[in-house]
Amino acid sequence: MSSKVIPLELSLPWFGVNALAFIPSGEDKKIKPEWALFSHGYTSHKGDCLNWATRLVEAGVPCMIFDQPGHYLGSFHEVNSLQDFKDHVHELFGEAFLRLQALMEVNLGFGQFAPCTSVILGGHSLGAFTSIRALELPVFEKLQRVAIGIGVGIGQTQATHIFETAFYEKTLSIRRQLVSPALDSKAVFAWLKEEKLNITVSNQRIHMITGEDDIVVGPGGVEAFKAVLEANGNIVTVDRPKKLPHHEPGGATAHLYAFLKNHFGWA
Repeated sequence: MSSKVIPLELSLPWFGVNALAFIPSGEDKKIKPEWALFSHGYTSHKGDCLNWATRLVEAGVPCMIFDQPGHYLGSFHEVNSLQDFKDHVHELFGEAFLRLQALMEVNLGFGQFAPCTSVILGGHSLGAFTSIRALELPVFEKLQRVAIGIGVGIGQTQATHIFETAFYEKTLSIRRQLVSPALDSKAVFAWLKEEKLNITVSNQRIHMITGEDDIVVGPGGVEAFKAVLEANGNIVTVDRPKKLPHHEPGGATAHLYAFLKNHFGWA
């Protein structure tokens, strides 16, 4: 199935980001009613999600991938305050959905595709957490929802994130300059850990894919986050590939597609 890639910007009152929409061809009428929205991890960019979107759009799934605010590898947009980021970053998934809906109608024509009935929200690391938070946005309340978190968990063996340890000491000064000053790593990682431990998202479907060799999440990290999520009544499953290092999220593509194919009963 051929597809069209459309560059665009997403904007909220607090920040803006760059995005890419992937529109399936309508020629063979195989466009699926499940749509996918993805974002990336800390200090990275939307290119980390490219393999996921490419695989899904080939199967007829409309997709959008977008940058996290204040991440310079993807978008030269600033974040004015960490509080703005904390309060609103997950809302970009809602904005992405509305923009994808409009692009589908413009490029394929109204009535030329089945309405969206299910939304796939996903991401890597930071993007995984924000996708889970986005499950309860009002824009999705009438849709079936599933979140897919790649490389996500609650670290059990280290007091600080691995980016703050000697392992990354030589590159840390560079990494800190890849994001807006408001998104300093110490503050972001402290916020993420606290939010994961106290997350209130409930009664949702969540699937996590984290490699056994993911040294950022570490041993027991996925299981710890799964326990927190299940305590809120969420249905959570976990896939633990032997080889899926944290810095190679594109390697999760086959696992992501296999889960979605089974979940939605795709042929």
